[in-house]
Amino acid sequence: MEEGTSEEPGSCAVTEPWDPHQWDTREDCQVRQILDRIADKWSLLVIALLESRSMRFTELRRAIDGVSQRMLTVTLRQLERDGLVRRTVHPVVPPRVDYALTPMGATLHRTVQALVVWTEEHQIQIAEARAAYDDRERAAVG
Repeated sequence: MEEGTSEEPGSCAVTEPWDPHQWDTREDCQVRQILDRIADKWSLLVIALLESRSMRFTELRRAIDGVSQRMLTVTLRQLERDGLVRRTVHPVVPPRVDYALTPMGATLHRTVQALVVWTEEHQIQIAEARAAYDDRERAAVG
């Protein structure tokens, strides 16, 4: 096998050094599919909310402004399928279902939290850059 070629099946980054555009061009790429899933706004909010404790579906739905019941159901199922969220059904009447982060989901939360911290630290600079860009665009049109 050629030096720098990945032997892992389904790997999208085939050669070294790593090229971030290489995986993005293949629709069947697992890395792309996973990033699409975890970067979804509903997934990020669910992961953030479950970081501190397990929650019931209705608690999550009340806590996430704007999410529909269907979208929350789909999001939770996808996160469970990916091994990021654990669904526990309690044998009581009426049935009670809790959702919690798995250990792998907790590691993802730490990564997402770092992104949020970066955003908070740079939000003023980003707002200034946006305003400058908008001013340039208006000047170019007018």
